[in-house]
Amino acid sequence: MSFFDFFFDPYQGRAPYLVTLEAIAFVFGILSVYLAKKEHIGVYPTGIVATVITMYLFYVDRLLGDMLMNAYYSLMSLYGWYEWSRISGNAKVRQISHITRKERKIALFLIALTMCITYTVYRVTKTTIAPSNWVDILSSGMFFTAMWLMALKKIENWTLWIIANCISIPLYAYRGWGMLSLQYIIFTILAFQGYSQWKKSLGS
Repeated sequence: MSFFDFFFDPYQGRAPYLVTLEAIAFVFGILSVYLAKKEHIGVYPTGIVATVITMYLFYVDRLLGDMLMNAYYSLMSLYGWYEWSRISGNAKVRQISHITRKERKIALFLIALTMCITYTVYRVTKTTIAPSNWVDILSSGMFFTAMWLMALKKIENWTLWIIANCISIPLYAYRGWGMLSLQYIIFTILAFQGYSQWKKSLGS
């Protein structure tokens, strides 16, 4: 099977409007991560467009756990948008910084909590938890926590994005979501660049 066939064969017979929506989410998702790398507040409105569309796509495919996680991402994007918008005097309240010991404990708690919630959603919706779902449960915890750390402009958010993205690439490829898998490859590249750029801003 060629590279082209691997990514695009699953879309044969899929409703054109769904493919179009996924393409829009693809573009806005990449734009969102690019803007995050630049520390531009546009990361949040573009990210909301991507997550809301993705939420609908997961609803159509009855992937309710994934749909719920994208609802969380949308809400966290609103929180991040608020945090990045805050001004005190003539300076932004949120500046790029390293995570504190207290925030690290909260981050670990959020990962565990999100994993438990995602697992519960699978159980409540009577979804069979296959090995791929366990991977999804783990990555969901990392993604949600990475969004919280990004809202606080903690450089460690990029580390979580990189790990979770690397987990998601084969996950979505396995599920036949070629465009999403390709998107996460690009996300990973941008996350490495984002970490490097934020590190330079810290002067470290």
